[in-house]
Amino acid sequence: MTAKSPASSAHRSNWSLRTLYVQVLLAVALGALLGWLAPHAATNDWVKALGEGFIKLIKMVIAPIIFCTIVSGIAHISEARKVGRIAVKALLYFEIISSFALVIGLAVGNLVRPGAGFSGTADPAAVAGYLKQAEAQHSVDFFLNIIPDSAVGAFARGDVLQVLLFSILFGFALMALGQRGHVLLALIDDLAHAIFGVIAIVMKAAPIGAFGAMAYTVGKYGPQSLGNLAGLVATFYLTSALFVIVVLGAVARIAGFSIFRFLNYIKAELLIVLGTSSSESALPALMEKLERLGCSKPVVGLVVPTGYSFNLDGTNIYMTLATLFIAQAMGVDLTFGQQMTILGVAMLTSKGASGITGAGFVTLAATLAVISPALVPGMAIVLGVDKFMSECRALTNIIGNGVATIVVSWWEGELDRGKLSEALARNVDASDVTTGITTG
Repeated sequence: MTAKSPASSAHRSNWSLRTLYVQVLLAVALGALLGWLAPHAATNDWVKALGEGFIKLIKMVIAPIIFCTIVSGIAHISEARKVGRIAVKALLYFEIISSFALVIGLAVGNLVRPGAGFSGTADPAAVAGYLKQAEAQHSVDFFLNIIPDSAVGAFARGDVLQVLLFSILFGFALMALGQRGHVLLALIDDLAHAIFGVIAIVMKAAPIGAFGAMAYTVGKYGPQSLGNLAGLVATFYLTSALFVIVVLGAVARIAGFSIFRFLNYIKAELLIVLGTSSSESALPALMEKLERLGCSKPVVGLVVPTGYSFNLDGTNIYMTLATLFIAQAMGVDLTFGQQMTILGVAMLTSKGASGITGAGFVTLAATLAVISPALVPGMAIVLGVDKFMSECRALTNIIGNGVATIVVSWWEGELDRGKLSEALARNVDASDVTTGITTG
């Protein structure tokens, strides 16, 4: 029995080394060490290619992910016509709160300026082609180019706005088909799961990409660049905490409950999300707990799944904050009009960020491509620390969707106040924790 204990410890140690979080952590540390001790080796083209190659893999799946998630999100609403009023209220709430998240990220980015003072700019050779493309396009061309010459062409070129336009139109057309469109909708849902599987495979290369990106960043810009990246991570965590406590806390108070007691109530689910970097991993347990909290089953069944495509508060904060960081680090001054465009574009691209690991980075790529193509190479700057912000994105997303479900239930008059008070007044019992862990 005593001989088994060391083996058990070794097994736990090996398991931890196989987790993506630990692998990325080690890769970032090794990359930073290589960039610091051997800058000439770290700036080698092959090392640089590790980070750029991973970015290309991410960009490869942007168009299909956005198409599947937006079409599915819109078309599935038609199945909730019996609770159409709930759907309208939920979507209205989502857009209002998502706007708050975007604005807070933008405001903090402008006030704190975490990317200011970043030593160096993006590789001029890599940026030159994007700059030429951006300068050649006038405002009229921009609006005309939103309309693709063909749907296939939009996907072939990876033009995000064209894919978005086609996806929205296709989603509403599929919704209008009703029962006749269910087979096609099921096929799109299955296709979305397959694409999520591709993302899962691609994310296995994240440690390699993070190593290359971090080594090249430190080797080219010097160890002082780590201070800016650490500042970005700290700024994002503090901004997300500010959003949860102030914005969601105020909403919770209006609805008649405490945000802190709610966080304590779903603490098991938050631990699952923290370990997996995906808010989707705790979805079944969250839905079960919200029903026990006094929310009606129809509201929970509609609001929570829809929120995973339409109410991603953490992802919204990340996109505006990271976009400003990259622009500041590359020395690109964004005009007021461009920053307002960030809000509009991020509101759309965030709908494609279903609760999967790495989705926030995918939507960041989509947002940068629309705002200013010259900023896209700057993704390599934040690649090394993106994994550390993924957990915070997922945590903020699941908290936001939980609060949204309670608020919509209250708004609709389908919230059992007795159950709500009783559940939040006590600590979560052992059965709650067990349910959360086994589900995850």
